[in-house]
Amino acid sequence: MLKKLQIKKHALTAISFMLPLVVASGLLIAIGNLTGGTVIENYKEAYSIPSALVSLGVLGMGLLAPVIAGAIAYSIADRPGIAPGLLMGLIANAIGAGFLGGMLGGFIVGYFVLFLKNRLKVPRWAEGLMPMMIIPLISSVVIGLLMFFVLGVPIVWATDGLTSFLTSMQGSMRFVFGAILGGMAAFDFGGPVNKVASLFADGLLLEGIYEPEAVKILASMVPPFGVALSWLLAKMFRKKRYTKSEEDNIKIAFPMGICMITEGVIPIAAVDIVRVVASCTIGAAIGGGFSMMWGVGSPVPSGGMFIVPAMNHPLLFCLALFIGSLITGAMLFLWKKEPMEKIIEDTPEEKMDLSDIKISF
Repeated sequence: MLKKLQIKKHALTAISFMLPLVVASGLLIAIGNLTGGTVIENYKEAYSIPSALVSLGVLGMGLLAPVIAGAIAYSIADRPGIAPGLLMGLIANAIGAGFLGGMLGGFIVGYFVLFLKNRLKVPRWAEGLMPMMIIPLISSVVIGLLMFFVLGVPIVWATDGLTSFLTSMQGSMRFVFGAILGGMAAFDFGGPVNKVASLFADGLLLEGIYEPEAVKILASMVPPFGVALSWLLAKMFRKKRYTKSEEDNIKIAFPMGICMITEGVIPIAAVDIVRVVASCTIGAAIGGGFSMMWGVGSPVPSGGMFIVPAMNHPLLFCLALFIGSLITGAMLFLWKKEPMEKIIEDTPEEKMDLSDIKISF
């Protein structure tokens, strides 16, 4: 159990390192594309500013596998793991293993570096060289050759197979895949399950598959939008569904949702966790299914409503988002019970009457 928690911690560290790069690179590509830019093929010839932005974003996306591997190795083995981890990520890019290769390489080289730190003994005069030369060199040689000649081949097969499977899906299969991914992304409002779905979608983005990113973005916005819709329905039909404090939280959660920040729903879910989680998960799953089935793709992994114009089918994305949010809102409106607000009345303290106390000798 402890080992599983440590692996999750290392993976979440990689996600936290990766997200700023993914967001910045994705927005650069979106801004460049919207202003007419293309990827620069020859840097010795003249090129425009939009093309420079697109190319910079593409270069940033190319760093994702090294950053993932380096961050995982750093989380496991501290600074001696950074250089070998980055190199494993570069190998993953070179052999076509993508983010899966980067993650696996990061874990393997990280634990190998940790093993060397704990077990490798050198003369006293060489101890200062251990973290900066000896350990990075040995781990890079051993795990690098392992990645090139042993581990790389099955990872490439797995990556190519996954890419081919996802691109070949049609109709109901696409809906089911989008529903599963959307449900996972909305299930715990930015928690570990959401992070798994996000990492999966971001990895597929590197392989040129944009549809899962749109599902992830949609599913992150359905909970705050759906909760806000349920509150509006309650106001329209004069039904009490939320306390005054919950209504105040909804007014904060909705604008956060526009920016793709799901965590604003957590205070509302904490009060009625089963109904809120179930409604948000089902709504996001259905909306994600439609988004995937309609082929909506996003080249940008984050940004909420502000990056919708960069999608290939922005109107269909908004329709899928509305369907998912409406389902969540309707479920909460019909399912939630009237809240029981406790009114504490101040009552005067009873005075102590000491006149009846008698002391007998």
